[in-house]
Amino acid sequence: MTPHPAVQAAIDLSAGAIGGMACVFSGQSMDTVKVKMQSFPSLYRGFLHCLTSTYRQVGIRGLYQGTVPALAANVAENAVLFMSYGFCQEVVRHVCGLEQSATLSDVQKAGAGAVASVFSSLVLCPTELVKCRLQVMNEMVASGKISSAHNSVWTVIRGVMKSEGPAGFFRGLTPTIAREVPGYFCFFGAYELCRSFFSQYRNCSKDDLGAVSIVLSGGVGGACLWLVVYPMDCVKSRIQVMSMTETPAGFYRTFIHIFRTEGVRALYSGLTPTMIRTFPANGALFLGYEASRKLMMSQFDS
Repeated sequence: MTPHPAVQAAIDLSAGAIGGMACVFSGQSMDTVKVKMQSFPSLYRGFLHCLTSTYRQVGIRGLYQGTVPALAANVAENAVLFMSYGFCQEVVRHVCGLEQSATLSDVQKAGAGAVASVFSSLVLCPTELVKCRLQVMNEMVASGKISSAHNSVWTVIRGVMKSEGPAGFFRGLTPTIAREVPGYFCFFGAYELCRSFFSQYRNCSKDDLGAVSIVLSGGVGGACLWLVVYPMDCVKSRIQVMSMTETPAGFYRTFIHIFRTEGVRALYSGLTPTMIRTFPANGALFLGYEASRKLMMSQFDS
């Protein structure tokens, strides 16, 4: 029995939210290191230096600063992403002249994921801005850019509202969308291609794949996403962080400024912790999504 489209959307929304929580809990510490290195590339010699310096200065909690907004960001982003992903697959079927129940190719699913990412960007940008600012608060104080650290979510939110207004929460929206669209084409494309490979290798359907295959497929999808879009993510983080103390330039001017003054290497600062994080985090994301979605869908098959 196929559930009503509204019920299907609710299932995708819920499964995406569960996947988002799994993603944060498995990769938040590495995400903190990534944002610190992106925002202050000259402050740290490398991944291990940033990791150990943060631990010595603040302790283990320093690696989990911004966890609350990260949870809000990932839950909101992935809930909207996977709900929109379901809708966008229907749009792709309509555009390609396929029946409603037709199975899409891996490339068609990748296209649906790319379009869905535009909608998820609108909820991701504000929450990610708060997360990034919390993650680099100690570095902003140490560099003299701000006088004191604001270590609570609500303090950061009030500060944004007071100094920048509601529009301030959407600093970095353009690079966020520029990052998400090609990134999620690669993300869903690589994920589905890997699932196709494992299903052929194991001679079973994609829905019958085990946890290991799903985690590996999700990890490969995440690795492809970050390798393609990392410079844009770096520009996005820089805009969101530096807008705390100055009016930032646009996406293009910020990109050119980093490239000319700091070199190509600065655009890839923090890539190591990102790649370390991507396999467990994105593997957990898809495992949480697929397992919870399958469980909820089974209620309509019984």
